Amino acid sequence: QKLRAGLIPQVTEGRRWLLIDAKKEVLGRLASKLAIVLMGKDKPTYSPNKDEGDICVVINAKHITYTGGWKLKNKVYYWHTGYIGHLKQIKLNHMIERDPTLPLRKAVFRMMPRNRLHRRRMLKLRVFADERHPFDDKPLVPWTMPPRNIRKPRIYVPRSIKLARRKLAEREAAAAAAAAESEGDGGTAQEGVDRPQ
Repeated sequence: QKLRAGLIPQVTEGRRWLLIDAKKEVLGRLASKLAIVLMGKDKPTYSPNKDEGDICVVINAKHITYTGGWKLKNKVYYWHTGYIGHLKQIKLNHMIERDPTLPLRKAVFRMMPRNRLHRRRMLKLRVFADERHPFDDKPLVPWTMPPRNIRKPRIYVPRSIKLARRKLAEREAAAAAAAAESEGDGGTAQEGVDRPQ
């Protein structure tokens, strides 16, 4: 009952139930797509003042991938209690040990606009550490992440090298044009020579 709390008819009526497998997915990419689905931005009927997003049931949250070798030990989350000097912090690896679903929920929470619909939208996100979840009686629709477009890295070329390449190309073009002109002149000169009869 605790895991199903908050899903009142006003939140679930007319919504799709999406089942998302977070295994081997990157935290930031998955959180950005979940925020879009929760807000309803993937629908043509999207309106910023209405909550028309779908319900997301995320499983295998403990198998999420964290890019960068430094994040697990060095990424720090901060919050303040409101009292003087009470700035709290926790590292990502300790947060995962405490609750594997917390990093994903925090990422999605911070990717949505802070308005009156924020709480209702977050109620539609249900994250579970493994494959077990209490929504087997719902019409769950499998949802997959869109393919990732990996861009080729841009190679930095100094300006001096670019200018040298441009000058070399201009010289080669001028040399080719001069060679073509000389071949043309030679052909006309040979045509003007009188041949013995």
